[in-house]
Amino acid sequence: MTTNLSAMFDRLGRAMYHRRRLVIIIGIVLLALAALWGSDVTKRLSSGGYYDPHSESVQAANAITDVLHLPSSDATVLFTSREPITSPANAAAIVGALHDLPKSVVPSYLSYWNTGQRRLISTDGRSTYVTLELAGTTDAQKASALQVVKQRLAELQTRGISVGYAGAQPLNKEISGQVSRDLKRAEALSLPTTLILLLIIFGSVVSAALPVIVGICGIVGAFAILRFLTIVTHVSIFAQNLVTMLGLGLAIDYALFVVSRFREEMSRTADVETALRRTLATAGRTVAFSGVTVAVSTASLVLFPEDFLRSMGYGGVAVVLLDVLAALTILPAILAVLGRRVDALHVPWFGPHHRARRLAARQSASATPVPSSGGFWYRLARSVMRRPLIYAIPIVVVLAVMALPFRNVTFGGYTAKVLPANAPGRVTSDALARDFPGNETTPMDVVVENFPDQQSLLAYADRLAQVPGTTGAHVAAVRGHNALIEVDYHGDPISSAARHTLAEVRAVQPPAGSRVLVGGLTAFLVDQLHSIGHVLPWMLTVIAVAMAFLLFLAFGSVVLPLKAIVMNTISIAASFGAITWIFQDGHLARLLDFSPLGYLDATDPILLLAVVFGLSMDYEVFLLSRIREEWDVTADNVNPGERNAAAVAVGLQRSGRIITSAALLLIVVIGLFATSRITTLKLLGVGMALAIAVDATVVRALLVPAVMRLLGRVNWWAPAPLERWWQRHAFREAPIAVLAAGEPPMGGEPLAALSDRTSGEEQSRIAENHQLR
Repeated sequence: MTTNLSAMFDRLGRAMYHRRRLVIIIGIVLLALAALWGSDVTKRLSSGGYYDPHSESVQAANAITDVLHLPSSDATVLFTSREPITSPANAAAIVGALHDLPKSVVPSYLSYWNTGQRRLISTDGRSTYVTLELAGTTDAQKASALQVVKQRLAELQTRGISVGYAGAQPLNKEISGQVSRDLKRAEALSLPTTLILLLIIFGSVVSAALPVIVGICGIVGAFAILRFLTIVTHVSIFAQNLVTMLGLGLAIDYALFVVSRFREEMSRTADVETALRRTLATAGRTVAFSGVTVAVSTASLVLFPEDFLRSMGYGGVAVVLLDVLAALTILPAILAVLGRRVDALHVPWFGPHHRARRLAARQSASATPVPSSGGFWYRLARSVMRRPLIYAIPIVVVLAVMALPFRNVTFGGYTAKVLPANAPGRVTSDALARDFPGNETTPMDVVVENFPDQQSLLAYADRLAQVPGTTGAHVAAVRGHNALIEVDYHGDPISSAARHTLAEVRAVQPPAGSRVLVGGLTAFLVDQLHSIGHVLPWMLTVIAVAMAFLLFLAFGSVVLPLKAIVMNTISIAASFGAITWIFQDGHLARLLDFSPLGYLDATDPILLLAVVFGLSMDYEVFLLSRIREEWDVTADNVNPGERNAAAVAVGLQRSGRIITSAALLLIVVIGLFATSRITTLKLLGVGMALAIAVDATVVRALLVPAVMRLLGRVNWWAPAPLERWWQRHAFREAPIAVLAAGEPPMGGEPLAALSDRTSGEEQSRIAENHQLR
């Protein structure tokens, strides 16, 4: 019977051929509309969103504003002078400048001169900091107010008083600006490099342009979707980086796979429609499965309550699915128009023309035809499968050693340390931490709601001051029966000592009948880690179950999905160990130009896990789809072990070059984000590039063939009921050889015509597969 899924993609190929011009016109119109709608998306993306909005620390921050009605601390301004900062001249200048700030821009502020708090003066007496409440309810409004503040305070520089900015709004603005500049630089570097590599790999100007077209469709469309999402939710500015990386990278993957298969089919038939239908029935189906696996993996980020991770999930799903849509509609329509002109403007010495000439020369010099299964990847696979344990054991050991540093990972928060050491916001933040003792700028905020009386409140503050690790506690504000107690402590806010102190503070018995919420930077971090730890098992479950189900649908085996999950886990663990060794421990810091954090941002491994797991499955689907196709082509009476080995070897030969080429291009696109001056982006660029390199080379080319040889016929095993269900619903591809052997062709094409167009070289390959030892 005709395979249902392949028949559907065959019909899609027919539709794309007969409506090719209409599809291209509709694509151009939609692309233009998306470009217009999403052109200002960057201005609408937000910073922050790293914490669970339902956590205790976020509730404490909200209570400070909504219950105690204290002004929000949107920005911290650091004033520094060579003379004592409280000298009459300095005091007059600073107080006057602060007084002149319009109320419409800065509704309120706290300084040494309007509070009398000595803690606002540095230990050397030459600096003071002021916290500002900025007008506005959105990031854009507060950023506009901050710009006015900077303009008004700039004249203090002429009086010998330097002014630095830290706090949420200044740091978010500085990070956002740096992210935008890094994105432009990465694009400026990656696009020319990618185009050159595309020319080398595709061997023609026309075909090399096709992945770029698919990528533009995916990226522009995803930006338009993000622009819409900003209307209903917060979307992190970092989502645009993920969209750009994945959009171009996966567009290259999918276009390379589809165009390569189209070329292969055009070598078998002179009919463009038939070639296009066969391409979508095979490669198109594989791209669809691959895209769904990547989309599901990135969609798992939506399970987290943090807006930062959810935004990555939104952007990742949008760009992946749009890339798939473009690769299955616009790209086939263009191929239908081009036909054999897909190889127009070919580049000498590269691409299929050069390889075809080399093959023809080898065949003319030999008395017998060169088999299609005699290439480099075929020989490599055969070599691996002759000695599977000799390959598999050292590879697993090396990857395990790479993963070891992750055992000692320390998770920290998203702070100014992600900026370069000489960035203005980083310099100011470091000065605040260094010159103001006892964490005066980052205390633990203890909100006490509905305390019974003043005496019980003061007694509670005294108990907090007695907690080991604290240096004092004082009542900072009281409104009715609600109060804020600020607790100072030893150590860095994200250190393990501070986290232990926080736990002790939270354990102190509150006043009778009152509700206590503990916030502050340390609490934000601890609550973030708790939130991620709570959701992570669900994320892993969703990914594992979804991947197992999708791979079973694709290949009819329950063993291959489990093998794929284990292989991906090994390669991802190795990349996690590498980024810990590099970014936490500081190795290669000089080479990569960053300041070691001493920890990893807790969201980075989560993001890496979702994206890299999806990309690994992307390559797994590409490889296994060709192996399964060869398995179905080979006669049933062939020894199962040799049938499996032949399928693996020929499948790797057919897909190895495509996978490594796609991986190389993706590494270039993603790896250039390692040039970012934001440590988080640098970490993601390095981590993803390393994981892709390991996965596409060591794992796919060596470890997978070795394991599949060891498993043998078991690779294709499924319980009898599942196997019957899979055969009945026929999710597999309909290989060309199977159709030529007698199965009714997709779409009702006459069998005789299909057999006549099957090339002699292809028939030789089929016969050879039947006779492989």
